[in-house]
Amino acid sequence: MDKKLIFRTMIQDDADAVAELEAKSFVMPWSREDFWREAKNELATYIVGELDGKIVAYAGAWVSFNQAEVMSVAVEPEYRGQGIGTILFGKLVKAVKLRGATAITLEVRPSNTAAIKLYKSFGLRSVGRRKGYYLDNGEDALIMWNTKL
Repeated sequence: MDKKLIFRTMIQDDADAVAELEAKSFVMPWSREDFWREAKNELATYIVGELDGKIVAYAGAWVSFNQAEVMSVAVEPEYRGQGIGTILFGKLVKAVKLRGATAITLEVRPSNTAAIKLYKSFGLRSVGRRKGYYLDNGEDALIMWNTKL
């Protein structure tokens, strides 16, 4: 990738582009309105990755007390496998730590081995399952935690 990738805080004007990326990445995507609200939500921290003015990645979490709960992480299909997700997730972890988080949690499909590998590289470990969590196919969710950010 020869172009310059920048990371920044998501703003409400990013809602359309983030929702488009969400729709490419997930079976049950959030809407543009969901992301518009998230951009102004005081509990939320969202980071976007932008390449030549186009959003190609985003990640977001809610921070409450000393805990961050990851809501979503996505990278444009054509840019996956190039390390963007690792950089992005690292920036999200740094941002939630700056907001006082000392622990981070998320749910992930057991079939999403690439995401699980990424999360493990940041110290998250599987601590249980939510049976039938994903409504589209009834797949369980792995519950992952890192309590020592």
